[in-house]
Amino acid sequence: MLRLFSTFKYLRPTLSSQAFGSNFHTTCKKLGGGDAEFIHRDTPENNENTPFDFTKENYVRLEAIKSLYPEGHKQAAVIPMLDLAQRQNGGWLPLSAMNKVAELLNMPKMRVYEVATFYTMFIRYPIGKYHIQICTTTPCMLRDSDSILHAIEKKLGIHVGETTKDKMFTLTEVECLGACVNAPMVQINDDYYEDLKPSDIEQILDDLKAGKKPKAGPRSGRFASEPFTGLTSLKEPPKGPGFGVRSDL
Repeated sequence: MLRLFSTFKYLRPTLSSQAFGSNFHTTCKKLGGGDAEFIHRDTPENNENTPFDFTKENYVRLEAIKSLYPEGHKQAAVIPMLDLAQRQNGGWLPLSAMNKVAELLNMPKMRVYEVATFYTMFIRYPIGKYHIQICTTTPCMLRDSDSILHAIEKKLGIHVGETTKDKMFTLTEVECLGACVNAPMVQINDDYYEDLKPSDIEQILDDLKAGKKPKAGPRSGRFASEPFTGLTSLKEPPKGPGFGVRSDL
């Protein structure tokens, strides 16, 4: 770690000061980082008495989920069941929902808490309707993800770890989301928006505010993650079975 910081110290003069001016990894601090990440503290909207139960439709889904696991291993369904509870509850997972999952799987509550605090996909605090996760890891940073972050902050009037007053948007800073070839990018709820410029993210936010569904994927005109200059391989349909095989075999 010391060697890493020493390296950044020497790199700093060659990179923009703006790139080092962002509040890297402040999300976990503002939203329960450090020891708070594993500690639950009751709030009026999140305590064991907070009303939660699955809908009739989701009970059907729960049975379908549990059917995928053999007898004696039903507790392995804890992750998809927590995910379903979070989706039903507007994108976050209250303590009472974790307790409900523990009850349905007949497992200790602490084991469910261990799962919910380990995986960052589970949000244990109220968030906005649209959860904006911006990647600022090295590939995105080198593609100027800071300009996207600043555009979001300016457009919404919030900073990392905050939610807009109308409860529409929550902004968090995350590690790699696996779309490095399409950097810079953000994830909003389940959708990826890639190859972004500040004007792109501003348009996406305007569309969401207007109740529209922005088209997910690259904003550069690319279909996926092919080279900007066009394909360099796989330019022809694949050959059929047996291509290149000796006729006497």
